[in-house]
Parts: sequence; C-alpha cells; structure tokens
Amino acid sequence: MDAGRPSLAADRVVEMFRRWVLGIIVLGLVGTVTELILLEHYEQPLQFVPLVLVGLALIAIGWHAMRHDGTSLRALKILMGLFVLAGFVGMAAHFRGSAEYQLELDPEMSNWDLLLKILHAKAPPLLAPGMMLQLGLLGLAYVYTDARYRRSDSP
Repeated sequence: MDAGRPSLAADRVVEMFRRWVLGIIVLGLVGTVTELILLEHYEQPLQFVPLVLVGLALIAIGWHAMRHDGTSLRALKILMGLFVLAGFVGMAAHFRGSAEYQLELDPEMSNWDLLLKILHAKAPPLLAPGMMLQLGLLGLAYVYTDARYRRSDSP
C-alpha cells in the first residue's frame, strides 16, 4: 500500500461527501432564488446579480453532473468565486442602503447609533447576502475536493 496516496475506500467516502455537498448547494440555491423572487429582489439593477448568479450556478451544476469534465469544474470554480465576491458586495450594498435610510429618518444620529440601527435593521437585512458567501465557499470546497485536485505527483 502506498503511504502517499489515499486508499480506495477513502476516495469513495470523499466522493460520497462531495455528492452530499453538491446536493446541499442545490437546495441552498433553490431556496435562495425562491426567497429573492418572493421578496421582489429585482427592483434595482444590482439586485439582479444574485438571481443571475444562482441561475448560472444551477446551469453549471447540471452541466457538471452530466459531463463531469474539467471545463464544467472550472466554470463552477469561477462561479463560486463570484458568489463569494457577490456576498461581500451585497453586504456593503445592504449596509449603504440601510445607512441612507436611517440617516433620512434622523440626520443627527451618531455613528455608533447608526451602526446599531443598521445591525438590527430588518430591511435591508445586513447579513442576508452572507448566504451567497456561504454557498460560494461550500461550492469552492466541492471543487477543490475533486480528485483532480487530490492527485499526488509523488511515486
């Protein structure tokens, strides 16, 4: 037995785990897009970003499930990276939107009070875009646990 390579049983466990992770990603994507549509999260151009990314991710996952090739895996890697970026951009946009609203209500509000109001705001919820971040990180974990990334060049 080669000490540098994982056993066949370990490979099977990793592949089973990867299938579960992919299923969780799909559930998260479907749940996210459903919630965004029900909340009418498409009033401004920036609000289309998560809808488009989720749609593209579902297409890429379907493509990867059928082909399981390097190109589909690369597409998933790029999309999941965009999900992470969109999560951070979304949090910044929600923060800015909430700050503008709170300052309209009370222009004399202190920075500390403003921050507390933003953190407790229900609309727009500051941490809601974190779902995009979580899905992106989970997707990247899926991509980088692919056998193509686990191969060892040692003899």
